[in-house]
Amino acid sequence: MTRVKLTAHEVRLTASEVFDALIPLVEDLSRDVPERERYRRLLTTLRKLFPGDAAALLRLDDDTLVPLAIDGLSSDTLGRRFRVSDHPRFEALLSREAPTRFPADSDLPDPYDGLVQGVSGHLEVHDCLGCPLLIGGRPWGLLTLDSLDPARFDSVDMHTLQAFLSLAAATVSVAERIDTLERNTEEERQRAEAYRQASGQGNRELIGSSTAHQQLVNEIRVVANSDLTVLITGETGVGKELVANAIHGGSPRANKPMISLNCAALPDTLVESELFGHVRGAFSGASSDRRGKFELADGGTLFLDEVGELPLGVQAKLLRVLQNGQLQRIGSDSEHKVDVRLIAATNRDLAEEVREGRFRADLYHRLSVYPLRVPPLRERGRDVLLLAGYFLEENRARLGLLSIRLGHDAQAALLSYSWPGNVRELEHMIGRSAFKALSRHRERPRILTLTAADLGISASHGADLPQQAASANAANGTDNATGNGTGNGTDFRSAVTAFERTLVSDALERNNQNWAAVARSLGMDRANLNRLAKRLGLK
Repeated sequence: MTRVKLTAHEVRLTASEVFDALIPLVEDLSRDVPERERYRRLLTTLRKLFPGDAAALLRLDDDTLVPLAIDGLSSDTLGRRFRVSDHPRFEALLSREAPTRFPADSDLPDPYDGLVQGVSGHLEVHDCLGCPLLIGGRPWGLLTLDSLDPARFDSVDMHTLQAFLSLAAATVSVAERIDTLERNTEEERQRAEAYRQASGQGNRELIGSSTAHQQLVNEIRVVANSDLTVLITGETGVGKELVANAIHGGSPRANKPMISLNCAALPDTLVESELFGHVRGAFSGASSDRRGKFELADGGTLFLDEVGELPLGVQAKLLRVLQNGQLQRIGSDSEHKVDVRLIAATNRDLAEEVREGRFRADLYHRLSVYPLRVPPLRERGRDVLLLAGYFLEENRARLGLLSIRLGHDAQAALLSYSWPGNVRELEHMIGRSAFKALSRHRERPRILTLTAADLGISASHGADLPQQAASANAANGTDNATGNGTGNGTDFRSAVTAFERTLVSDALERNNQNWAAVARSLGMDRANLNRLAKRLGLK
């Protein structure tokens, strides 16, 4: 029987064994298999036929390669987005229809250097084989196979590889067709594209694979096709605006404008004008007629962030617009009819605000027709590594490095940290840590590895809180590691308030009582800082 030689290490498979390995993939073509599982099986078969240390399937989105499945690479790889122009090897692979193998001594940097799973230190990929996947004659993406052994692919059988590539292309094509059917109509695809182009968040995605994240994505898909008012709740930094963008992008209004207003970023006196507009002479400084956010969003979506900050007087007028779609500009007697879908977001407990008399009950019920909770990062498990990969790739491009990776202790620390600032905190931490770690090197490294110490968090305890937090916790009888009261039974909210007061007070001292400088140093909007300072009794 014919034997197919596969590697330089005398690893051989018979034709029958090759056939047996490919048959399950052929059978999968007629089965309803989840996309992720379909791609996982594809890579498993690839590594069985062509043993290596790592394999990946990447889809080409415009000028960026997006990892869909990996085998043997670090988890954060799935969160990375590889711009083709930044990676000469990917560029070379996509420029040829045939498989390409790079020499072990190639001077082209490998995007996976330092990302092979289970390898410590700066060991780099030495044998690299890549194949473009063509769908309808056009490049859909890449299959890559890598090895730390420079001679691993010396005897790859090209006939077997071409057969596998044909089957891989068929697998991808089936997955794409299923996805197209699920989207249902061409109009929905156009709306998705309109959302991508119009989104104020640029190329930001909802990245994650945890159960909590998938439940959120499913709920977004359900409510997007309706015209229901949505109230997005969640802690600071979880990505409520991204969720609002996704709802608008998946709705029948996707090709209409989405207008946003941060209700906490404006003085109370200007919020009404921003929402409803004004006419010339309505108040001092109103030199001309001006349309408000509702009129600008006519036919589309209006997103009100921090809706819990609205003054009670404005709440009453907002309720009227939601009830009958009629609004009046400030200083005008005429009414305007608008057709707007409202999405609101808050990190406050509005039910508690209603009980305290700070928020109207009727408006609360009008806003929460479809409540949508965005889970905090600490409830999303290993999603933190995917998100870290996304931010690492952003910073790699910004700093002009070959690769930035996470050390094992850094990954463990990220997974054990409680993330009080959620995704926004993770983004800032990665950016800050990458810059600080790079500054310690006299010569620019090929691969920059971030440790738990670089991140400022501990793998064993989850987080080394800033000294201010430690002082605040000590003053309130709260233990850093557990968060439990140790002395006087202080509750969590009181501890947080004490920490906030200490943080702002220290920032004031460092910035010589300059509130604008304090806002910049804390990364806060000036209006938000003013409200926080009043609540803390500092102003």
